Amino acid sequence: MSSQYQAKVFKETYGMVELVEASTRSSVLLCPERGGIALQCRLNGYELFYLDESTFLDPTANIRGGNPVLFPISGPVENGEYEWEGGRYRMSQHGVARTEAWEIVDTAEKDSASVTLRLRSNERTLKAFPFQFELLFTYTLKDGQLTIDQEYRNLADREMPMYPGFHPYFATSHKNIAYGTDASRMLDYNDHAEKPFEGSIDLDSMKESAALLNARKPEISFPLDSGITVTLAYSEAFKYIVLWSVEGKPFLCVEPWMALGGELNRREELVIVPAGEMVPAQLSIRASHERRVQD
Repeated sequence: MSSQYQAKVFKETYGMVELVEASTRSSVLLCPERGGIALQCRLNGYELFYLDESTFLDPTANIRGGNPVLFPISGPVENGEYEWEGGRYRMSQHGVARTEAWEIVDTAEKDSASVTLRLRSNERTLKAFPFQFELLFTYTLKDGQLTIDQEYRNLADREMPMYPGFHPYFATSHKNIAYGTDASRMLDYNDHAEKPFEGSIDLDSMKESAALLNARKPEISFPLDSGITVTLAYSEAFKYIVLWSVEGKPFLCVEPWMALGGELNRREELVIVPAGEMVPAQLSIRASHERRVQD
């Protein structure tokens, strides 16, 4: 007899974990070795994520698709480098976590399907980000919803700056859509101007991204193809939603960030983790298929 919940660990090209909830036809596929990324997210029978499989199979490529983890920064630093406490460091866009191998700490199949992944600082991360840290991310599938509980632990003996985020790629061919959000202002990175946000935006006409600036409610919803409505709910620490796509590619990215790109250079709203302490956060993804009434 098959179990309602499963957390399956197996090996393909890389070590993989699949979370399954049979009753809701939901599953999540993760690859700890490739940045702890969720590659696929099927909720209530509908696959939400886009994935360029060639970038996943190439161990030297940044994965374009799934839900990459951004830590300790979201976006770039100016000219790829920053200064901290008298030292200069180079760090790639979106930080170090998405290119490191995470380890499986635990799985559970009783009341939900879940896996906890861990990333600890190492020689490579310390060259770009001079802090000892530990990340614990628990991916839980229950009631047709994916929840990612995060713990950002500072193992150093001094304060650790960060502004992490996520970069989910949602599969859709329609990119001129309306978003359910109370944000009324946006920063358009195509001309670096702050503008009114009136609820919709055409990403197909934009080369660069846009950031929603002043949302009060930590939630955003949006439609995908076939009438699927996706809702992201997140901790208030994620102050911004960044919207981005690439012309001709069937995806749009709806990205919760704790600060805007370049914050490690500006230092206006860094999240500071005290020495020896931990900052928690959460992101949940749910989806529904709303039938359209025919005239």
